[in-house]
Amino acid sequence: MSLSQRLKSHLDHWENEMISVRRELHRNPECLFEVARTASFVARQLEDWGLEVRRGVGKRFKAGVVGVLRGGQTGRTIMLRADMDALPIQEQTEAPYRSLRDGFMHACGHDAHTAMLLGAAYALSRERDSLSGTVLFVFQPAEEGVLPCPIDGSLVSGSRDLIDDGVLEDVEFGFALHVWPDLPTGTIGLKEGYMMAASSHFTYEFRGLSGHHAAPHLAADALMMTAQFVIEAKTAVASQWNPLVPAVLTFGKMQAGTVLNAIADQGTVSGSFRTFGSDSVQRLKSLLEQRAEFAARSFGGTYTSTFRMGTTLVNDTETVRIAAKAATDGGAEVQWLEAPSLAGEDFALYAERIPCVFAFLGIRNEGQGIVYPLHHPRFDVDEQALKIGAQFHVSFALEALGRESRQSS
Repeated sequence: MSLSQRLKSHLDHWENEMISVRRELHRNPECLFEVARTASFVARQLEDWGLEVRRGVGKRFKAGVVGVLRGGQTGRTIMLRADMDALPIQEQTEAPYRSLRDGFMHACGHDAHTAMLLGAAYALSRERDSLSGTVLFVFQPAEEGVLPCPIDGSLVSGSRDLIDDGVLEDVEFGFALHVWPDLPTGTIGLKEGYMMAASSHFTYEFRGLSGHHAAPHLAADALMMTAQFVIEAKTAVASQWNPLVPAVLTFGKMQAGTVLNAIADQGTVSGSFRTFGSDSVQRLKSLLEQRAEFAARSFGGTYTSTFRMGTTLVNDTETVRIAAKAATDGGAEVQWLEAPSLAGEDFALYAERIPCVFAFLGIRNEGQGIVYPLHHPRFDVDEQALKIGAQFHVSFALEALGRESRQSS
């Protein structure tokens, strides 16, 4: 029996366990860097299979887990990555494995990502002597957002924290996938070049002068500054941005004032913008800054802004070809995507430093009612996709590690 066949047999053996793992993680969602339960579960599994396990990975928050599998022969080092964090969303499914935490759920499929990468680690660990090289299984917190660094206040996501802790040292290729409800189960979406947008997050705080409603001329209305900024910014993107360059600006949260009969001295608004390429990111930021300055001055106030600047996820051409062959060898159907997604992914920070590929894994199953988009309270995953995704990880590892591994038997 060939190495590929043996690995497939291991995945067949572990498929039911993979589903159980996914459901256990789904019942117990954790957000951002607060993933201690999930990280401990992952680390114990990897240790049980004899991997070298690094806990507490991350320069600032120390919430990641890395499993190191060293093959029987020397060779290159590759990285397979999954994210572990959930979202502050109230689940509205009736699944028997629905979230047990009010206000939190795995609405983006990271529970499935973690389960699939564990499946790949299980299979590859059974055949380590036949591998040439080293596989890093990287389990990352905080893909869905950022937290201020306790040292300098900078906004940090999970990939940034792990990269700054040296997780990419000596790594030659990186791979990750994301469940994708726009594609049917069994399909893998690939694209060279731009794959996902640079998703930049921002918060603007406007400062004015409080006053009585009877004397508005003696105050500086921060509520009006905030509202004016939202209108001005949206109008500027509609009228001043090149319509042939993809860009989306959306506001998600706004607050001003404390009582109904006093003029607000403070207002905040938060949102995100998405586009492709560093030049476009900087142009959009400059446009927002101009509109904020205009809104603040118009009503006699000031503003400050905080940004988490996004990075465009760019798939390396040669690594995409490796992934395409791996997908086909694993029995999946490859769909070549015509356009990138305006959704963002902090895997982009890995791809900025080493050759990487990020793929979409179809999970849509209309017969089971699995049709809801990412971040929806009724989102779910077709669990038939779990073995497909784990197989994709395994096949990519074999292809990227080189011919010596693939020909072992």
